[in-house]
Amino acid sequence: MSCCVVLRGFCVGLVLLSLWSPCYGELTLNSVPLAPARGPSRGGPPRQGGYGWGPARSRRSWVWNQFFVLEEYTGDEPLYVGKLHSDMDRGDGQVTYVLSGEGAPSIFTIDPNTGDIHATKRLDREAQAYYTLRAQARDRASARPVEPESQFVVKVQDINDNEPRFLDGPYAASVPEMSPMGTSVVTVVATDADDPTYGNSARVVYSILQGQPYFSVEPKTGLIRTALADMDRESRDQYLLVIQAKDMVGQMGGLSGTTSVTVTLSDVNDNPPHFYRKSYQYLVPESAPLASLVAKVKAVDSDLGSNADVDYSILDGDPLGMFRIVTDRETQEGLLTLQKVLDYEARPSYTLTVEVTNRYVDPRFVALGPFSDRATVRLLVKNVDEPPVFSSDLAKMAVSEAVDVGTSVGRVSALDPDSTNSPVRYSIDRNTDLERYFHIDGSTGELRTARLLDRELVSLHNITVTASESLDPSQVGTSVVLISVTDVNDNAPAFAIDYQPFVCENARSGQVIETISAVDRDEPQTGHRFLFSLLSPGDGATANFTLRDNQDNTASVLTRRAGFLRRERPLHLLPVLISDAGPPALSSTGTLSVRVCACDADGGRSLCGEESSLLRAAGLSPAALLSILACLLLLLGLGLLVATARRRRRNPFTLDDDRDVRENIVRYDDEGGGEEDTEAFDMAALRHLNATRDGEGAGTRRYDNAPELLAARYREPQHNATVAMAPPPPTQVQPPPPPPAPDNTVFREFILSRLLEADLDSAAPPYDSLQTYAFEGSGSAAESLSSLESPSSESEHAYDFLTEWGADFGKLADLYGHSDGRSSKTDLRSPRLVVGEPGGAEPTVPLRR
Repeated sequence: MSCCVVLRGFCVGLVLLSLWSPCYGELTLNSVPLAPARGPSRGGPPRQGGYGWGPARSRRSWVWNQFFVLEEYTGDEPLYVGKLHSDMDRGDGQVTYVLSGEGAPSIFTIDPNTGDIHATKRLDREAQAYYTLRAQARDRASARPVEPESQFVVKVQDINDNEPRFLDGPYAASVPEMSPMGTSVVTVVATDADDPTYGNSARVVYSILQGQPYFSVEPKTGLIRTALADMDRESRDQYLLVIQAKDMVGQMGGLSGTTSVTVTLSDVNDNPPHFYRKSYQYLVPESAPLASLVAKVKAVDSDLGSNADVDYSILDGDPLGMFRIVTDRETQEGLLTLQKVLDYEARPSYTLTVEVTNRYVDPRFVALGPFSDRATVRLLVKNVDEPPVFSSDLAKMAVSEAVDVGTSVGRVSALDPDSTNSPVRYSIDRNTDLERYFHIDGSTGELRTARLLDRELVSLHNITVTASESLDPSQVGTSVVLISVTDVNDNAPAFAIDYQPFVCENARSGQVIETISAVDRDEPQTGHRFLFSLLSPGDGATANFTLRDNQDNTASVLTRRAGFLRRERPLHLLPVLISDAGPPALSSTGTLSVRVCACDADGGRSLCGEESSLLRAAGLSPAALLSILACLLLLLGLGLLVATARRRRRNPFTLDDDRDVRENIVRYDDEGGGEEDTEAFDMAALRHLNATRDGEGAGTRRYDNAPELLAARYREPQHNATVAMAPPPPTQVQPPPPPPAPDNTVFREFILSRLLEADLDSAAPPYDSLQTYAFEGSGSAAESLSSLESPSSESEHAYDFLTEWGADFGKLADLYGHSDGRSSKTDLRSPRLVVGEPGGAEPTVPLRR
């Protein structure tokens, strides 16, 4: 530190000494001031009107050089920079100096009398290296310039006050492991803010403070290199270096800065894989399915990434290819899988030699040794109870469709693969033989037919046969048996389609009118061969037509003559005999109905057979006849719909429960808004019922003396055994003829109709039933329709007349002909008809059943 102070004092003294020299420390004016435009006048005052450059100036008035100021000056007094002087200044105080420009007057000041310049503040070259100033000499009295304004520079002199800095630090770098000595790692760069053109303040050298002896750094360039060869990442993969940069070329008193460098060793494939263990052992059940995992082995590699990728292989112990080993890409494990079915009885164990190798090998490190390793894997097969095994998983058999029931088809065989060799039992899976065409012998496995076979129905039977162990029925093996049914000639040929041949009236002799073919459900191995011939039915058909075999399983029907008349014979029947080639040969007869038709010139038919005569007689075409038939069917359907609708309206559907009058109340009334409410239905017919009441004694209709009238009116339900009517009055006097029916006749007849319906119901029980027919009006003209209101035999009604009415009323005469106990009997068995009265009164009309 003392050396720095001495050096700094020496520099300050040197600069101060240079300022006093006439070359650097003083600005001197050597010529006269600026003269007027007419020319200079040495020593005289300038002319009024201003100053300018003369046309014949001989030399410059200012002569100067740069001023130098030492940066970071820390003295107590202002730092002297230099002196300004003009030749026009004779020392009498008539000239004053003015300073302007950068830093004036805040940093730089000037003595206006002497021209001395001082720096009042500490300067920093790194902040500003130089200042540009302007100086001028003026007349003190008039403030006019005696010299032109001139410009000069004050340069800040550098000192070593900045240490080197690593602007990009800290650094991180990578170098492959096992690299040779001197391998470049990274270059570090330090910068110094001092002036590189002045002294050694910015001249930096590098050195390594931490990281030896593994790395080194070049002093001038900052390049870091490896200092040791074959550094191993698996031993140490990262290093921390500290690099120093020092200015003044590293000499005593220089400033320094440091940075860190993290160096990581990247991986190379320099390590071979090796197994954790040299021997593995696993237990595998013999029932393990194919492609199942039976064992795992693991090899480790100290390298990383793709350098640690390995492949496994089986070198020895598996000549039949029972196993396969693959690499798990995620865990780098060796997965041993089963490729063929294991059999404990055949081989109880396997010993495999497994090798692991690196997938990618770096040729630079081959000399380090083989990049592989080996291990032994022992697999012990575990014995399990296995189901029976058939000699073949798929058996094919054939049987003729003509064989008898119980014929042997073939035999299947299965064995228990275990050492116990348990006997097996055979059966058929009936889900594959629903019709039970076959039967199998449970002990021998022989298949026999259980039904007659028909190839035309089922040509191939696909059944599943099972075999189970006798000692353990849960162990079941299966096999598929395909039984083909072979064909025999058991189906006669027949026409291929339903032919509709016709012949024109103007047909020529030898004209082909139809080509026929045949089909046969059988399938002979050599193919079908059909023969056609025409049979004579005895009606001369062969005289009109002939048959020609085309030798291609078809035949043509030809005419033997010309001139067919449909009115004479509209239809010809041709029996055709069709036979196959056998063996044995089968045949069938088919009849062709040839119609005689009227045809146009092109042979197109228009009218044929009886159809033509019928239509001709009616004068209608076939299209017109079809239209008429369609219209008739439509009208018939509409008529049926109308009749059905009327029947439903007349006989509404009623439930049987509605007919049960077992102590139920049926009310026909209308609850409205009062007696004046006529919105529900028209009450006009029920408003004047008083006309029929018996007030005057003349308006009462009596039916007791006119049984014939009632019998005639209600003659319809004569199927009932007994008809009960209201009893007649006791007197024999004939009432006057009934007056014209009042406006309540319809209501009365409705009540009587309901009464008679209840009386004639023979299935009704004998207990009472209350039926209510009520309405609200101005009154009720209803009166008693029976004698139930009579408390005694002295009532106006007597029942002796019932015996005079004939056999139809004999039972009533027996029931009501005696007065003893009459009231109690009728009270217990009589239904009641209740008719509503105005004001809420409901008089009852007893109805006797």
